Amino acid sequence: MFSQTPFTLDKVFRLLIDVVLVIVAFFLLRYLSDILLPFVIAVALAWCINPLVHFLQHKLKIKSRIAAVIISLILVLTTIGAALWAIIPRLINDAVKIGQAIARFAANPALQQQTLEYLPKEWLEWITEYLNEANVSALFTADKIEDIAAILGQKILPGVNFIFSGSLNLLSIVVGSSIILIYLIFILLDYDTITEGWKSLVPAKYREQVYRFSDDVDTAMTKHFRAQAIIAVIVGVLTAIGFALIGLPLGIVLGLLIGLLSMVPYLQWLGLVPAAFFGLMHALETGQSFWVMMLLVLLIFLGIHLLQDFILYPKIMGDVTGLNSAIILLSISVWGKLLGMLGLIIALPATTLLLTYYQRFLQKLELQKHATLNKSEQPPSKHPDTVD
Repeated sequence: MFSQTPFTLDKVFRLLIDVVLVIVAFFLLRYLSDILLPFVIAVALAWCINPLVHFLQHKLKIKSRIAAVIISLILVLTTIGAALWAIIPRLINDAVKIGQAIARFAANPALQQQTLEYLPKEWLEWITEYLNEANVSALFTADKIEDIAAILGQKILPGVNFIFSGSLNLLSIVVGSSIILIYLIFILLDYDTITEGWKSLVPAKYREQVYRFSDDVDTAMTKHFRAQAIIAVIVGVLTAIGFALIGLPLGIVLGLLIGLLSMVPYLQWLGLVPAAFFGLMHALETGQSFWVMMLLVLLIFLGIHLLQDFILYPKIMGDVTGLNSAIILLSISVWGKLLGMLGLIIALPATTLLLTYYQRFLQKLELQKHATLNKSEQPPSKHPDTVD
């Protein structure tokens, strides 16, 4: 029994209005997603960087909020810039080598026969046919890498397309990044005011519900997003270092990709497939043993997996159980389909919130059920006899 309150015409009408408002809000959000994306990215970055600003202000006693924000941004941008400066040249070099190796493999029957030592004949025929049809080797060139980077930039910064028509160029990337940076600076400068001041704008009638919703959002982000993101960064960096040490082509990029996949528990094992392929190309190119390379790759995967399960998850996630792996993957797919890149960013916290409120709804129904049963089981009250 869902409720003891009958469905009146007024109640049904209000419910229909709520449904219409939700549908309108969804389509409006979808329509404005390209414009909102830089702002949402800035909010997410501010949420991640604010602890560093807080540390500089309160631990290192930097009184000025502006100075703390500027120092934090300089530290973050310098770290990212140094990492890119060190990685990109090697990335392009490895990609070109892989492209050359794939081209030689596709055109050289002798090399294809050599791989029969490692792969079944059916697999070899499928790989050769795919490489020839898809022209995969053409993807691993410097020009193609620049095109792919531009496409990724266009996906992340689609809102700048209204400024620059045609293909995305360097200027549009700079403008889009500048928009995010401006948002980020203003949000960080007034972070505490924004996170607390907005509450005064909520009407008193809805204040309690909105406050509870805000706390749920913060809890969902902290427990199921920030902690998992920290683990993913550690996994990605360690995997990239491991692949670089054993000389796996494109090992740094593949390692970082595996770190991204680890946002969904155990999904990083899908990285074994490209790792095996790159290891095969490397073995054919250098004459090294494919099995030795695969053994090293497996040791890296197993070592980092054990590190995740026995150190990172207990220390960082603590008692947080998180979402089921299948639910995480499904939520990323559904939200990504509905809202594109914006959906991918909000998928985990939004799904956590929906599940939290669904569980509360079930608990409320259970409490109503018990209350109804207890009321029906109570004996009728005895009225004392009246005395004349």
